[in-house]
Amino acid sequence: MNERIWAKEVRLIDEESKQLGVVATPEALRLARERGLDLVLIAPASKPPVARIADYGKLRYELQKKEKEGRKSSKGGITKEIKLSQKIAQHDFDVRVAKTKELLAKGFKVKVNIMFRGREMAHKELGHKLLARFLEVIGEAAKIEAPPKMEGRSLNLLLGPKK
Repeated sequence: MNERIWAKEVRLIDEESKQLGVVATPEALRLARERGLDLVLIAPASKPPVARIADYGKLRYELQKKEKEGRKSSKGGITKEIKLSQKIAQHDFDVRVAKTKELLAKGFKVKVNIMFRGREMAHKELGHKLLARFLEVIGEAAKIEAPPKMEGRSLNLLLGPKK
């Protein structure tokens, strides 16, 4: 920001988001000062670095607001796991479905995991049928984020909340 910009020249963007082209850093600083604003480095890795004439406090506030909104709207970083087995009883199945719907309603992603033990590995199609039945019961409450796939001795499916 301002004097701390190390580059000799920057690609300058003004406060109305118009590109002013490649400008020497002292010239860009002078333009920012004339307008009573700051020179903020937006993309330091690009060649030449991209700088913007803006009110730094306002820009920082906007970025924090956007980040907070993104975190609030999606608990996408948190994944809950529901475990099923091939020989699950109907009541246990219903409880898992209800819990999955509850987690999806709260905005969490849900990983449905079917573990295969021993000779159950020979009948993977039963696991796929169980997942199909699970999805049928869940219905419109979820969208499939990752299709069912085998990972070692387990069959996994990732569900996300319907927007």
